[in-house]
Amino acid sequence: MAAHLVKRCTCLLREAARQAPAMAPVGRLRLAWVAHKTLTSSATSPISHLPGSLMEPVEKERASTPYIEKQVDHLIKKATRPEELLELLGGSHDLDSNQAAMVLIRLSHLLSEKPEDKGLLIQDAHFHQLLCLLNSQEQHSQELLAELLTHLERRWTEIEDSHTLVTVMMKVGHLSEPLMNRLEDKCLELVEHFGPNELRKVLVMLAAQSRRSVPLLRAISYHLVQKPFSLTKDVLLDVAYAYGKLSFHQTQVSQRLATDLLSLMPSLTSGEVAHCAKSFALLKWLSLPLFEAFAQHVLNRAQDITLPHLCSVLLAFARLNFHPDQEDQFFSLVHEKLGSELPGLEPALQVDLVWALCVLQQAREAELQAVLHPEFHIQFLGGKSQKDQNTFQKLLHINATALLEYPEYSGPLLPASAVAPGPSALDRKVTPLQKELQETLKGLLGSADKGSLEVATQYGWVLDAEVLLDSDGEFLPVRDFVAPHLAQPTGSQSPPPGSKRLAFLRWEFPNFNSRSKDLLGRFVLARRHIVAAGFLIVDVPFYEWLELKSEWQKGAYLKDKMRKAVAEELAK
Repeated sequence: MAAHLVKRCTCLLREAARQAPAMAPVGRLRLAWVAHKTLTSSATSPISHLPGSLMEPVEKERASTPYIEKQVDHLIKKATRPEELLELLGGSHDLDSNQAAMVLIRLSHLLSEKPEDKGLLIQDAHFHQLLCLLNSQEQHSQELLAELLTHLERRWTEIEDSHTLVTVMMKVGHLSEPLMNRLEDKCLELVEHFGPNELRKVLVMLAAQSRRSVPLLRAISYHLVQKPFSLTKDVLLDVAYAYGKLSFHQTQVSQRLATDLLSLMPSLTSGEVAHCAKSFALLKWLSLPLFEAFAQHVLNRAQDITLPHLCSVLLAFARLNFHPDQEDQFFSLVHEKLGSELPGLEPALQVDLVWALCVLQQAREAELQAVLHPEFHIQFLGGKSQKDQNTFQKLLHINATALLEYPEYSGPLLPASAVAPGPSALDRKVTPLQKELQETLKGLLGSADKGSLEVATQYGWVLDAEVLLDSDGEFLPVRDFVAPHLAQPTGSQSPPPGSKRLAFLRWEFPNFNSRSKDLLGRFVLARRHIVAAGFLIVDVPFYEWLELKSEWQKGAYLKDKMRKAVAEELAK
């Protein structure tokens, strides 16, 4: 019964744990089941020889709780509303742990039919009483679990078949880091015997635990590519999700996933398309035929596609900077669906969606106004959590889009105090490319007043460097002149006629789509904003910089890039 309980009610318990931190120990219910099931599944199990003090509660429960059909059991089974079940806890009935488990299972079933009732349920005092009752009957789970893990850590080498190995990894691997490391080693030994479903289970397990085991992922990739597996739709979707979640890029696997899923597009539901698009976006793999098929699916299901599914597809398109062939029809549908429903969405999601439309150059003035309105954006000002800070960063980009790309935009905009870069704007780990570029630029400029390094703009972007050239191509003291891109400019002079302001932007490996020289949507937006702010761009992509070996080559490279940027501007 505990197994059935865990399977049906995991989501409900997780939600309850978030709403009521005091109920957190309920999580032990699942651990106890794992330990109890393993202990009682085989008479030959090494755990069956536990000391009497540990086995006593188990034997006592077996003897004292035989299943008897009682009136309360009948009431639980026949209940048609959550209220009927919760009343059992507040009345004269004295529920035991088995009956409490039955109540929770029945609640889960009823809520699957009417999920809108979940919010009220988890606030109900009787529901918290139910959780306390369940928790009070798992008293010795930690001791049993510790003993179980100890035996597994000692005897993992005895596992000889793939099915047992995968089962142990999924059920208890996450409970012990040393055990999981050993199971991964064992998995490497047996992976050649795995079928598609076992490979899928291992990948999903790794993704769920965010374990980026590169040797194991490489071995799985080899077998996915080399063996003539026939992969079902569910396997393909889960494999794509796992590779995306773990950010593991393997070209041949990505190509196979895209090709196989494209052939299955007619059978995919809107939810599966949204799931698939998100996975490929995480993987940074842009398959043009597949993404065109995503867009066509959305247009074909225009009448019945749900807003959450459409949002997932839109965010995936923005991440990869994908513009479908039927762009006008697609974004007309997006605006139609968002229309009246945008204000009702979760605030951070509203920002994500408008930001995505800015990336794809499809935002409408009303959508910009919705998230830049003071009553809306104030909730993100001064946010301490990483999520709030990320959301506010996107608000800065939306504000820059309105300011730089919508000349007729009438407001509102973020206040000046909000666009001033905070201390964290430059608080980033310095990469090898960044360090080398800064050193080369210092040598190129000669004097600190001839340029600025690490320039945080009011648009939410940081320039690697900024210089100002006069009409003869000579460096000017950049800090002496007005700089509208800064929230708090230091200079007061107007740049002389014919001068050019240049921004150096380095592009690291993670800034690009996988196996491509095309920037991700976020960085396309950054480059567009810097150009709109009046800069000439000196792009420094990693794949060009890596070809340069000497300091002289690096300096000559930057000089040549600057000359080309100025020449292209003069040629317009």
